[in-house]
Amino acid sequence: MASSLEPTNSASDPMPVRIVDGVVQHYDWGDPEFIPQLVGLAGKGKPWAELWLGTHPNGPTLLDDGTPLAEITGPLPFLLKVLSAAKPLSLQAHPTTEQAEEGYARGVFADAHAKPELLVALTDFEALCGFRRDDETVEFLRSFGAEDLADAVARDGAGAVMAQLYRLELDATPTLRTVASADAAGNPQLAWAQRLCDMYGDDPSVAVTLLLNYVRLSPGEALHLTAGNLHAYLHGSGIELMNASDNVVRGGLTSKHVDVDLLLEVVDPTPLVDPVMDVDDGRYPLPEAGVVLIRLDPGESHTAVGHELAIALDGTTLYLSPGTPIFADSTTYVVTS
Repeated sequence: MASSLEPTNSASDPMPVRIVDGVVQHYDWGDPEFIPQLVGLAGKGKPWAELWLGTHPNGPTLLDDGTPLAEITGPLPFLLKVLSAAKPLSLQAHPTTEQAEEGYARGVFADAHAKPELLVALTDFEALCGFRRDDETVEFLRSFGAEDLADAVARDGAGAVMAQLYRLELDATPTLRTVASADAAGNPQLAWAQRLCDMYGDDPSVAVTLLLNYVRLSPGEALHLTAGNLHAYLHGSGIELMNASDNVVRGGLTSKHVDVDLLLEVVDPTPLVDPVMDVDDGRYPLPEAGVVLIRLDPGESHTAVGHELAIALDGTTLYLSPGTPIFADSTTYVVTS
């Protein structure tokens, strides 16, 4: 695959830029077309959910000669992904560092690291993320007749109501019946709840989604999800950057393993007033990992600070050694310090 990034080689480092091969994850919610078209491969009808770039053991990147990237870089503190969802992902959250360390010690997490993440939309992208303010949620629920759930939120708050729904102390059935029969015209969050009812029946997670912010991103807009943020990506494609962790706690909307008790330990019910990132000049910081995702538009240049990974939207995926200057021929996303 030809590179869209032109390096300036140095005598001390004759190959400062190397093409790398990421690892594709074929989860059932993946889109069969976006990632294969991006990287110029035949999709063969499979769901291509994620393309991983990094040194995480669940999907280690290789150099073009088959050498593991980690042999050059050591363990990288970040994981870069392309994500493409044709169907909703599970309702999930990720632990803090303290929770991850404790959970790893008792065998419930895959590693001892937190998993904050950000997502930059490459297409129109829809997501549910973070709790709304209680007063806004009550108003939203009453707008389509979900009075039982609205009364519970007004009385106890959304965080407590989520726990009541999952522990079956609050019956989700009246809310789900109301959702199924409501007029969702002009209400995309309600329309998604109706689709989730069709997909997952009486899963109380469907009612929990009504407590969250609905977000629609345009290309270039982004979300920053801190530890404890309850979220579900619904549809679309984007670039993800996260800590090098695979710790996920699911509450529902999935055929994968769920752990409601652990989810309730991990979730932070603090309202998320403004889920969309404030982006400055194509820079998307992930301070928890000490890195920044930057967007290079065609004609822009960048010099690598440390061991960096890049993906251009012509499908080229690259490793950049420290000090390497590069020139972007197409829109390119680079992880830098």
